[in-house]
Amino acid sequence: MRLIRLLKRDIAREAAEWVAEGLIAESQAEQICQRYAVDYHQTKNRSFAYTILVGLAALFVGLALITLIGGNWEGIPRALRMAGLILLTVTTQGVALRKYLTGRQAAADRLFLLGNLFYGASIILIAQIYHLGEHMPDGIFWWALGCLPFGLLLRSPLLTLQSLLLALIWFFMEADMGFYPALLPLFLVGSLFVLYRGRQSILLFLTTVGGIGCWVEYSLAELWRDGRQFDFHAEHLAVSTAMFIAAYVFSHWLARRPGTNAKDYGAVLAVWSLRFGLVFMLVMSFEEPWRELIRAHWDQQLSMFAVVVSLAALSMVLAVKVGRAGMVAGLLGFYLLTLLAVISSGNPAHAIYFQVVYNLVLIGVGIWLIIRGIHDGISHYFFLGVTAILLTAFMRYIDLIGDYMGGALLFMLFAALLFGAAKYWQRQQMKGGTL
Repeated sequence: MRLIRLLKRDIAREAAEWVAEGLIAESQAEQICQRYAVDYHQTKNRSFAYTILVGLAALFVGLALITLIGGNWEGIPRALRMAGLILLTVTTQGVALRKYLTGRQAAADRLFLLGNLFYGASIILIAQIYHLGEHMPDGIFWWALGCLPFGLLLRSPLLTLQSLLLALIWFFMEADMGFYPALLPLFLVGSLFVLYRGRQSILLFLTTVGGIGCWVEYSLAELWRDGRQFDFHAEHLAVSTAMFIAAYVFSHWLARRPGTNAKDYGAVLAVWSLRFGLVFMLVMSFEEPWRELIRAHWDQQLSMFAVVVSLAALSMVLAVKVGRAGMVAGLLGFYLLTLLAVISSGNPAHAIYFQVVYNLVLIGVGIWLIIRGIHDGISHYFFLGVTAILLTAFMRYIDLIGDYMGGALLFMLFAALLFGAAKYWQRQQMKGGTL
């Protein structure tokens, strides 16, 4: 079963109802929840919605106090301002520490979150008192850095996510001003540590993966730029595609790890990598993107291919470990041949050939997803494949087919494909398979 977060909490609630009805013993319910890394007793007592609402309440308490202090800031003596800010921050963190030491982890996390907000407000307001910090992103950086130890020491996904989000804000502010934020990996490594040693957090996992992707792309932009601002080239698209292929293969490697968290992270990463791949192929099913790529200068080919080949090698190593070497080799071969063909073409008129090939490949991927969904009993793959085929048919009708006869033939072709998939599904069900 591919249960992720909210569904796992539903299992815990269902298990509690089974215990109440006498269908299973409480020890069995605990074992069921333990299989999916859910605390049976905590989920039974407090719902996920309760945790979200209390966390948001703590957030708004912090914002209310910050707003109140800021509104009366000029009328408060300077010494009192400093003492008040320090006392407010230290007191909140002290109460949070006490909660943590008494075993109340969730309450401690919320109070530490509130204390970190006061800490950030203190940085900003103290900078105003003494007219410090002409470079505004510096304050965000020190705020993020001050939050990081709490997340690491407590191995708290919530506090680590707070630190990482602040770090990403700092990252983009620095990059927007033309500066390279080299210290982002510090926060990414901290997030990876908490993901490995702390409680499960799908949101922290996805944010970390996105942060790694942004850091790689901006690092290449720093390497390739020749002016004040960051420049993004066609090479960035090539690297992004290679990264998502590697991410998809890595998701299968994660799914084979013994831990429940790793399996869930692998399932999430596989879903989002696959969605990106389909969206990318839908965009590339038009002619204009291919024209732009063919017209591009491609003046950073050496370093681009170094990164792409490295990612391809990593993908193949992981593919061998998970038994998918053939599929990944074919995918990488097709991708690299396409990349070489685009670079060597030089004639924008060739864009139509790339468009036709990618439309055929998109249809093939849709059919493969349908069959894979039926075979493995994964409904997400099945409906994703159906959606890909229907969207391709609709876009090609608008983009390529101008007459009624052509449109009718195209829709009949896709109807035949879907009828064939339905028949195949029916045969599988008769053999005992389910979707």
